[in-house]
Amino acid sequence: MGGQQRIYKQRIASTQTLGKVFRAMEMIAASRIGSARRAVTEIGPYEKALTEAVAAVAVHTELDHPLTGKRRDTPRVAVLVVASDRGMAGAYSATVLRETEKLIARLRDEGKTPVLYSCGRRAQQYFHFRGVPIERTWEGESDAPTQDTSRSLAHELLERFLDPSRITGVSAVYLVYTRFRTMMSQVPDVRQMLPLTVVDAPESDSEREDELGEDKETGQSFPEYEFIPSPEAVLDALLPLYVESRIHNVLLQSAASELASRQRAMHTATDNANDLITKYTRLANTARQAEITQEITEIVGGADALVKG
Repeated sequence: MGGQQRIYKQRIASTQTLGKVFRAMEMIAASRIGSARRAVTEIGPYEKALTEAVAAVAVHTELDHPLTGKRRDTPRVAVLVVASDRGMAGAYSATVLRETEKLIARLRDEGKTPVLYSCGRRAQQYFHFRGVPIERTWEGESDAPTQDTSRSLAHELLERFLDPSRITGVSAVYLVYTRFRTMMSQVPDVRQMLPLTVVDAPESDSEREDELGEDKETGQSFPEYEFIPSPEAVLDALLPLYVESRIHNVLLQSAASELASRQRAMHTATDNANDLITKYTRLANTARQAEITQEITEIVGGADALVKG
């Protein structure tokens, strides 16, 4: 029985240590989730302003740009998966990787060749273990992405999409990431980044004329723009910034989702550790009571034997 008590005490001590680690990670994630959510919120006006600027240029031109045109000269398609650098975040990385596997299978069924890019050590390890080649990987900033990382990602993907070579170029770019909704809700999302579709750009001639004219209901005149040196040159400068801002938004959404998932997972792990400690304490007390009962029984039995002797 003494051995049982020792085993339970060792388990209690180790579980208490793990519980402290889980609690510390939960508090770290909770302290950082506020800044991550704020970053997601603050980038919204900038991305909206860029979208409105690109839409304004689209009013004065046919939006004929290499980034908006479809390529059919190569079957290669770039897929960027955004996962975490570290574990202990619940099913955050597993869900994104599962969606990536589905996208790769769908692209192959369509006769295309996926070219994989990864952001986050978990994605790199997952596909490396399964023998899937990765074109390039970014690590170390999954829960706190910087503008430099977004710029590097945008530059690489834009270069591959604009590359006229059939062997090294790609015909489309897909992003697989986790969209942050609330602290309790983060959903995986698959977005086609390139060829680019400007959401607020007018699509028909009538819409284009309305944008250039007046609002028929209010009579308000829309502003007319003069582009220097030309609308095409302005578009050449705006679209790469537009792509970079959208990629940065995706990285920020993923970072907020990772921190929220880690906080929730560590809170659950802390509760489970406390439950285990309670269970092992009860078992240790039961073993101790059984040991005391056995010792009393042996003493009484020995005393009876002496009396009878």
